[in-house]
Amino acid sequence: MKFLVDAQLPVRLAKFLQANGYDTLHTRDLPQQNATSDTAINNISIEQERIVITKDADFVDSFFTIQKPSKLLLVSTGNIRNSELEEIFKNNLSTIVNLLQNNDYIEINREEIIVHQ
Repeated sequence: MKFLVDAQLPVRLAKFLQANGYDTLHTRDLPQQNATSDTAINNISIEQERIVITKDADFVDSFFTIQKPSKLLLVSTGNIRNSELEEIFKNNLSTIVNLLQNNDYIEINREEIIVHQ
């Protein structure tokens, strides 16, 4: 399972996923770094079969209208400290991975993980 972490989320999240054995890029790893367009992120997602992790609702719109990115994990926690975000992922990583094996769009917030159809 491969991930692409969008610009509004911390590099720390990408490093956490890498430390847990997942092939993960942050937009800062890309040639245009955090200025990488949503279109480019969507294309990378399709070409490299990466799950986009984002807070940006624009990706939800593109997911439903043009089926890009290939898979989507929407983080809807609102403003949150990096340590709190990492804790949410730490506590839910196996569930997230299991859900993403069979679903294309999930959402995580402070209280729950939601599978969208």
